[in-house]
Amino acid sequence: MFVTTSKAVETQGGNDEPLIVIASNRGPFSFKAQKDGTYITKRSPGGLATALAALAASRDVLWVAAALSKGDHQWAEEHNDEPQEVGGIQLKFVRPTKKAYERYYNVISNPLLWFIQHQLWDYPRKPSITSETWKAWERGYVAINQLFAETIADLVEHVNRPVIILPQDYHLYMMPQFLRDRLGFNVQIQPFVHIPWPSPDAWRILPLEMRNRILISLLQSDRVGFQTKRDGFNFVQTCRFYLQDAHSHGSRDSIHFEGRKVSAPSYPISVDVKALETMMEEPETKMFREQIRNFVMGHQVILRIDRVEPSKNILRGLEAFRTLLERHPEHVNHVQMLALLVPSRMEVDEYQSYLQEIMAIAGMINAEYGDGDWEPVRILLGNNYRRAMAAMQLYDVLLVNPIADGMNLVAKEGALVNQNDGVIVLSEHAGAFYELGDHVLSVSPFDIFSTAEALHQGLTMTLSERRERAEALRAKVQKNDVQRWFYDQVEDALEALSSQDKNDSTSETPEAIKSALS
Repeated sequence: MFVTTSKAVETQGGNDEPLIVIASNRGPFSFKAQKDGTYITKRSPGGLATALAALAASRDVLWVAAALSKGDHQWAEEHNDEPQEVGGIQLKFVRPTKKAYERYYNVISNPLLWFIQHQLWDYPRKPSITSETWKAWERGYVAINQLFAETIADLVEHVNRPVIILPQDYHLYMMPQFLRDRLGFNVQIQPFVHIPWPSPDAWRILPLEMRNRILISLLQSDRVGFQTKRDGFNFVQTCRFYLQDAHSHGSRDSIHFEGRKVSAPSYPISVDVKALETMMEEPETKMFREQIRNFVMGHQVILRIDRVEPSKNILRGLEAFRTLLERHPEHVNHVQMLALLVPSRMEVDEYQSYLQEIMAIAGMINAEYGDGDWEPVRILLGNNYRRAMAAMQLYDVLLVNPIADGMNLVAKEGALVNQNDGVIVLSEHAGAFYELGDHVLSVSPFDIFSTAEALHQGLTMTLSERRERAEALRAKVQKNDVQRWFYDQVEDALEALSSQDKNDSTSETPEAIKSALS
């Protein structure tokens, strides 16, 4: 439990350190009111919150997020909707109406934008843009983006020091436009897109007005960050294709629009190496590790850890495991597939159906190949991060085969913590492939046969090759951890601010600003 104390955002001089404003749908903490008037404060499970919260405490950070629970609303109301210090950061909730949030999140953000960017729509049947979709766009998505922007502008417009605003992901594509309208060019606006950015054709699903407003808004940013160079290139091409006044002039990672150059750099997100290494030594993690070790004793382990969403390609992964047992019967009774799955967005019909299909296929594999002593597929549902990290220490093969994934931190977490010289079978469609591809067994996510053969290769690989691959993967993750991901983004914003400072003799020197950050 964290202690919360009131501390207003500094609005006058006396502090040269940049104010970093993070905006995200889900905040780093959630709250539950107790009968005695206190609150239980819980760190949010999302990958973004985990990645940024670990760093936010060492920076001067204001984090603005949506109040998602009754406790969040109560906590915000009790503190008069003012920012409060929680876990070393300033936290401020915006509180949209339930109806507006439903439209913003469950109609536009999920599933419409998320499914477009992962290219998962069944085009002959879905989606259908109806009058309700348009209402959700204006009264939900646009309205809540404006609420976020106005809230931040009210808090920072009189700040007498550098301000860097970092909107996170597809929920907040309209924020840059509203921020620029209020704050002009006195702040650095730098969204980061955590999910894949597809090629221009995928965006034809959106009506012209929605699509162009999103693109024009993002181009009000100073730069737009992506997981991979491919995503940045696709963004540049999308802007060129749909906006008459957008030109790349041959660049793959920048676009010129309305007299400004907007860059599209890649910042591959990673894991908090120190925090994970500490977690591995905690008693609870060790307890889970022994439980899993006892469960899989005498078997090689094929592990997968995923949220239950169609982009993770869990169904084809199960079919590949079935194919492995069919083609290589020597693995029958000797290999255990362990799937730790986190239910996700169960309010969306497609996700409910997907979980039902997963359980059905797993049941059929167990019925076909299992016996009284050996269950080929074991699925554990629930969000238990320590249990997941404990399982990662023990795998022989880690299967990560998404159809589309901005990054996929499971591959990096596994590479870091595994103690068994485990092999990673990794989809070419995961963002992590661009960093880890030289030392994994790569597969097409659609190729069940080759995935089964890659599983077999991983299970039968010599110990020396396993160790060589595992050590190389671990070294890559240790070198490029989440601190580097965060620092690179802020450093680029600081360099831009420094360039502005050269034309303003009254501003702080670049050295002073960079010193304050470090």
